[in-house]
Amino acid sequence: MYWLIGEGTQNHAQYPLANAQYPLPTSNSQKKMQFAQRLQPLQSNVFADMDIAKAAALAAGRDLIDLSLGSSDLPTENHVIDAIAQSLHDPSTHGYLLFHGTQAFRQAAATWYEQKFGISVNPETEVLPLIGSQEGTAHLPLAILNPGDYALLLDPGYPSHVGGVYLASGQIYTMPLLAENHFLPVFADIPDEIVAKSKMMVLSYPHNPTTAIATLAFFEEAVRFCQKHNIVLVHDFPYVDLIFEGKGVPSILQADREKSISIEFFTLSKSYNMGGFRIGYAIGNAELIRALRQVKAAVDFNQYKGILNGAIAALTGSQTGVDAGVNIFRQRRDTFIAALHHIGWEVPTPPATMYVWAKLPAPWTHNSVDFCTKLVKETGVAVSPGSGFGKSGEGYVRFALVHNPSILEIAVERIAEFLH
Repeated sequence: MYWLIGEGTQNHAQYPLANAQYPLPTSNSQKKMQFAQRLQPLQSNVFADMDIAKAAALAAGRDLIDLSLGSSDLPTENHVIDAIAQSLHDPSTHGYLLFHGTQAFRQAAATWYEQKFGISVNPETEVLPLIGSQEGTAHLPLAILNPGDYALLLDPGYPSHVGGVYLASGQIYTMPLLAENHFLPVFADIPDEIVAKSKMMVLSYPHNPTTAIATLAFFEEAVRFCQKHNIVLVHDFPYVDLIFEGKGVPSILQADREKSISIEFFTLSKSYNMGGFRIGYAIGNAELIRALRQVKAAVDFNQYKGILNGAIAALTGSQTGVDAGVNIFRQRRDTFIAALHHIGWEVPTPPATMYVWAKLPAPWTHNSVDFCTKLVKETGVAVSPGSGFGKSGEGYVRFALVHNPSILEIAVERIAEFLH
């Protein structure tokens, strides 16, 4: 039995089953629920807003080409799937998984780092499994910031970096990323009074959304700055393998080999196409790892052990799938850039990641949200507005290269019709 509760009314006609057994709600039950003020800055984000626009386009009958979300469309390698599948039939994997049960995964992560970057890592004290790197960037501020403390964040930057600081009741100072500075922050521009109140800095290179990369010299500058001012240095590192030119990119720990103030987050979502499995890890300063582990212990246990077994297979097995994925995204990049240039939209060729960061043409140079919502409404092509990544992202849009080249060319054809 049920009744329908109307807003702001006591009309008995709306409660046909109301009686002594099922009393009408009192006035107290209609008071507006109050929530914590820390939720106010989290009312919307770029992905949620575009999700609404995409749903409206689909409802209107548009054929959607979604280039707004950076979720790899490539399949997980078979040897990874096999490791997970075999675990399903092992009853010992079916229970809660506490920290000490993750030792094999932590050892695999430490070995992977040592082989890739030449950094010695203690798997017992310097590695922590995570539910993707986003868990790390969202939860670490709870371990570092007191209310009113500042975090230094990139602008534009990934939305979860902002969300974690707000949940910790911290304050944010944004470091603008400008094309003339190669989308790198200028530490000397941060006011002294802000530096004095800052407890953490978050970097992320190769960078989402600008696709910029950072040199080891830049990381060494960042380490010196943070050491001088006693600031925790956080590096979000999901695109370590998605590099199209050169020999690779540095880890922040190569600039802070003693792990004095640094922690780095890696996810298997991009390199190994395991986004849906939600597996990553933190690596770095032992005190920071221990503090993040304390927060994590209050929030969750670990993933199903079979997922960690799959991650071990990914980190220790053949890396040909990683190389093949990079080649696929390189081909997509080249096709998409050539198509944009063909229609007269000149954009730089990204050196890394799965994105294209494009400066909007006139008359859209100051309203990226309007451009994106109208584009998906009229063409079915969904992209992300630059302003959703921060104030300095206004005037840009981000394309995610998560479709085959033929689909990307169709998307550009639709964009051309929209622009002209």
